Amino acid sequence: MDTVQQEIAQAAAALVVDEGLDYGQAKVRALKALGLPARTAMPDNRLVEAAVREHIALFHADTQPRELRALRELALLWMERLAEFSPLVGGAVWHGTATRHHDVYLQLFSDDPKAVEVALINRRLDYEASTVRGLHGQAVEALTLQVRCEALPGWVGLHLLVNDSLAQRGALLPDEQGRKPRGDIAALRNLLASHESDPA
Repeated sequence: MDTVQQEIAQAAAALVVDEGLDYGQAKVRALKALGLPARTAMPDNRLVEAAVREHIALFHADTQPRELRALRELALLWMERLAEFSPLVGGAVWHGTATRHHDVYLQLFSDDPKAVEVALINRRLDYEASTVRGLHGQAVEALTLQVRCEALPGWVGLHLLVNDSLAQRGALLPDEQGRKPRGDIAALRNLLASHESDPA
């Protein structure tokens, strides 16, 4: 294995776990922190994820399981509140690598792009809207809220990505490692009930 890529992966993993950065941001920051040239080959996400799990096991084994559970329970609460939009949870919260520094990402589905906003307004919730890349690479609206997580305790970023209904096709197909990339309400409930950190 390339030693330089391993070093980048380990430095990136620390940023992912301790600052809540996504893999792309963390790799760029790690490259700069290590003083490596901009053209240096980056480790792939599988290598970074392995380093993330190693970093958690070494430095956060006593706190991360509780923080992960708190974030999963928070995700489930909001998935149940927004059940009409067939929510799916993904990212570090789903894959079991989240710490208190991570946000919650939910994929929602609606043929009316404003329906989710109306649901939030009806609940008198403040949010910020932006445009991000959706499940299949298309531009979608993202609604971001700061929500209280009493179990941590603290505030957590909740990102609601609003896809059209057709985007549900393939949303649960296994990724390149054969894992489900995200889960629905039932799958998250089962994960919480099983006390497993990583979905099968």
